[in-house]
Amino acid sequence: MRKLKRSRNRRRLRSVLRRGHLSVALGAVVLASISLTLLGILALKVYADHNLNLIARAISYTVEAAVVFDDKSAASEALDLIASTEAVAVAEIYTADGDLLAYWRRPESGLLSNIERLLADNLLEQPLTVPIEHQGRQVGVIIVSGHGANMLRFLLSGLFGVIVCTALSAWSALYFSRRLLNRITGPLHQLAEVAHAARSERAFDRRVPSAHIAEMDNLANDFNALLGELASWQSHLQNENQTLAHQASHDSLTNLPNRAYFAARLARTLRSLDQLSGKAAVLFLDSDRFKAINDTYGHAAGDAVLIAVATRVRAQLREGDVVARLGGDEFAILLAPLHNVADAERIASKIIASMQEAIELPDHINVVTSLSIGIAVYPEHGATPDLLLCAADAAMYQAKRLARGGQQVAESEYSAPTLSSGA
Repeated sequence: MRKLKRSRNRRRLRSVLRRGHLSVALGAVVLASISLTLLGILALKVYADHNLNLIARAISYTVEAAVVFDDKSAASEALDLIASTEAVAVAEIYTADGDLLAYWRRPESGLLSNIERLLADNLLEQPLTVPIEHQGRQVGVIIVSGHGANMLRFLLSGLFGVIVCTALSAWSALYFSRRLLNRITGPLHQLAEVAHAARSERAFDRRVPSAHIAEMDNLANDFNALLGELASWQSHLQNENQTLAHQASHDSLTNLPNRAYFAARLARTLRSLDQLSGKAAVLFLDSDRFKAINDTYGHAAGDAVLIAVATRVRAQLREGDVVARLGGDEFAILLAPLHNVADAERIASKIIASMQEAIELPDHINVVTSLSIGIAVYPEHGATPDLLLCAADAAMYQAKRLARGGQQVAESEYSAPTLSSGA
């Protein structure tokens, strides 16, 4: 539980990279915007100071004659003509003796004028004093204070441009950040999905697609190669397991199912037939001359006889029937489903007839053998696998006693012999 909670609290790589990258990108954009704003204000200050100096000099040239002749009316008209059209808040003209010759002041209108004046007071070097000269002699002086109307408009338009540029830069940073994140986290996400599928579903056939980044592509290629090796190992292990399972349930000589497989298959078949009220038959087969052939011609000849018997018996059965080697020269057959005893007797007859053809031994010696077959039918001759198999075994011995190479059906339900109390 604690491990699950820790895994839930952990942030994803995409989230970490996105936050880090966006923080750096937006920080750089904001820093650049602030720097551009400060540089713009500095440039605005230099420009406004220079412009105010030019206005003051223009006024000094214009009112020069009025100052020389001490004409207040002409000086006031000239001052009003220039100051009213320029960014001037207050303009004063004094004679060389310090007498006020002309005065002009821009009318103020509410809050905006206060903002403009405050802006001018903080950005401009004012009041600005410029001498009025005539023929190389100073005849007066002009004192000018700038007005912030033009500066406010320029500053607002500049700030608007900076805000727009900042927004565009932020959008660009977000766009390129997502592209970069997709290039980095996309291949990692695909790699994680393939790795999870390989771990949880054993889907070793899936592959990681190629990536645009060289390191990611190399990682994907190495991981795909590892998946290929794992798929090869899985296939090898599956083949080994199938081989071991086959060896555990089949006879190595005849490649027929062994006793354990036959017993399990018989038990499953009887359980299913018990639910369907069906019939099945067990045939117990024993070779009549196997011991004599084995003793006379050797074990290789005995093996050849067993292989031939297994092949001929299998050829007489239906697709769903089962034949197994129980051990030695004993075989058992499961016929299911079965309609009646006659069907089992007919198959037994075909098996007995197939043994009439001679069997060729390794030294080109031909021998003829026969099979004695006992038949037990479920449920008439036994209700359990053991009882049914024992009934077929007893019927086979009955067939041997009557005539070798024949068949015999169990007469009644078989019951295992019990020891009497006085034995």
